[in-house]
Formats: sequence, structure tokens, C-alpha cells
Amino acid sequence: MTHYVDGFLLPIAPEKLPEYQKMANNAGAVWKEHGAIAYWECVGDDLDIQDMTSFRTSAGCKDNETVVIAWIIYPSREERDRINALVMADPRLADMCDKDNPPFDFKRMAYGGFKSIVSYQ
Repeated sequence: MTHYVDGFLLPIAPEKLPEYQKMANNAGAVWKEHGAIAYWECVGDDLDIQDMTSFRTSAGCKDNETVVIAWIIYPSREERDRINALVMADPRLADMCDKDNPPFDFKRMAYGGFKSIVSYQ
């Protein structure tokens, strides 16, 4: 089965992680309820690998920031589009964070949809 994956990469200040984790936990429940196969949110831990491009660099982190990488797995691109429409219309999503003081800068988040080419489960 070929899955479809939405991927996210974002910089975040460590003091904002508890607020972000609460928001992400609630968002994950909403995505799963609407049909996502899996929802993962991970914070950077071992990011300074010699001779490789850093996730901090890729995410455009400031000195006081770390990285969150996240992904949502769907059965297909069509299901992803259907599920995301339901999620975006779900009022619980709009109420998850303070729009005037979000836990991260949405404009600095990288996001994209990806076709699966290899999957071991």
C-alpha cells in the first residue's frame, strides 16, 4: 500500500515546548479522529552532526531555538485532502492556541506533502 505523508519542520524556543506539546497532542487526536493513520511530533535532541547540514540551519533557527519535526501519515493523497478539509473545519483546531501569541512562528514552518517511495512496517 502506498501512503501519503505531510511533513513539517519548524523552529521553536525551548520555553514554548510545553505549550506546543499540548497543542500538538490535541491536534494529533483530531487528525486521528478524522482518519489519519499516524501522527508524530518530535523535538530535536541530537542535531549537531559533523559534516552534515544541521536541522537547526534547515529550520532557520535563532540561537535560542530548537527544532520540531513532525509528520502525518494518510492512506493516500485523496484521503489526505479529505481528512485535512475535515480537520481545518473542526472548531477544536481553531481553539488550540492563542493566535496573538502562538508557540511558534507559522510563517517560518516548512510544510509539504510527500509520496511514499519506500515503507517498512
